[in-house]
Amino acid sequence: MRNIVKVGDETLRKISKPVKNFDEGLWTLLDDMKETMRKNNGMGLAAPQVGVLKRVIVVEVNGNYFELINPEIVASSGKDYDEEACLSVTGVQEKVWRPMKVTVKAQDRYGYDIKISGEKYLARCFCHEIDHLNGILFIDYLKDNK
Repeated sequence: MRNIVKVGDETLRKISKPVKNFDEGLWTLLDDMKETMRKNNGMGLAAPQVGVLKRVIVVEVNGNYFELINPEIVASSGKDYDEEACLSVTGVQEKVWRPMKVTVKAQDRYGYDIKISGEKYLARCFCHEIDHLNGILFIDYLKDNK
């Protein structure tokens, strides 16, 4: 289990670097992130949230678990306005706009190319976690920037 970086830490505002080595170090990071996400009742976790500036996310929605390395949204459609929260931003739960459906191109833990489409909460989680890789927090979308 790893410590979760909280808002105010500059790590959360930096752009993560692409993963090039699909090795035991990456697998350990993925396993640790999964455990950390689950122990903290999260639906997703990005590597910068545990202090690692690599393009790595884990997501678990409705019992479906995904590990995405170097993820990129390649298609999106529709609009959805719903509540979000973040393990790095404690005590804040607010509604933000996200696409209703997204398709993500990524790699798995072994470096194989994958493509996943998701709707509603899965799409929201993919967008939220990929934003973390680009130094963006969901609170950045709030109109009054609470």
